[in-house]
Amino acid sequence: MTLSVVFMGTPDFAVPSLAELLANGYDVKRVYTQPPRRAGRGKNLTKSPVHQFAQSMGLPVETPESFRKPSVINALEDINADVACVVAYGQILPQRALDAPKYGCLNLHGSLLPRWRGAAPLQRAIMAGDTQTGVQIMQMAKGLDTGDILLSETLPIQDDDTAASLSERMSRIGAGMWPRVLAALERGSLTPIAQKGEPTYAHKIEKSEGRIDWSRPAYELGCHIRGLAPFPGAWCEIGGKRIKVHMANVEDITGLAGQVLDDNLLIACGAQSLRLTSVQPAGKSLMSAKDFLRGHDVKIGDIVT
Repeated sequence: MTLSVVFMGTPDFAVPSLAELLANGYDVKRVYTQPPRRAGRGKNLTKSPVHQFAQSMGLPVETPESFRKPSVINALEDINADVACVVAYGQILPQRALDAPKYGCLNLHGSLLPRWRGAAPLQRAIMAGDTQTGVQIMQMAKGLDTGDILLSETLPIQDDDTAASLSERMSRIGAGMWPRVLAALERGSLTPIAQKGEPTYAHKIEKSEGRIDWSRPAYELGCHIRGLAPFPGAWCEIGGKRIKVHMANVEDITGLAGQVLDDNLLIACGAQSLRLTSVQPAGKSLMSAKDFLRGHDVKIGDIVT
């Protein structure tokens, strides 16, 4: 027997999981995703990546604003799915929704729980300087990422990982975990493992966190920059203009925090310095420091804020 599945997900991160379920022959009865949002310069209504992919595969799609409406949960119960597979859906599911499928709801999460429960686990892991993280599938329960772990994969955080590169790697690894978990679920051989240890919380990234504080040590700022790349992006002001910084390297040179130390964007920090290697001026595309300096007059001794 092939399990019948309801899939819930929204961003690009979730698309490989849905693709993997289809490739392995699972009967995806319905896809739930966030409603179209206004995006881009034209502020046009745009369907989520999961919505677009599901439609391209001929799958029925639902976009409820909230699962708190009884009619939405009634419709979910009427599907009579065996299991719900949830990947970065973006809504809190009430208990009745969690109980709707025969085997409940399973969630793919990008950390080693209970570390980094919440909305932005992979960004927070990079920003905190963690050297490893993981991808886990858990049984969803009431509470924020509190459920028992069903399958776990550990992976290193590379020195040059950004939120984008780590997300791409996690999404592929996580997608490949679904057939293993669902096959074990069908066999009745899953062994739930309770989370152990003190939880930490990966709060939603606020745009206000993006500004670079040059009084902090260079290593911390390097992690901060990579964790926010590409969105919302860490930024500073050079010559009074906002510049996003996507990548920077630590160098063991000291100076006044925020001061330009050479003619190739070496900026002093609270400890050591950062050489900016990949930047993005407002309204422009991503570019190298070399290309940036061709059009901007940045002098040694200038102060970056």
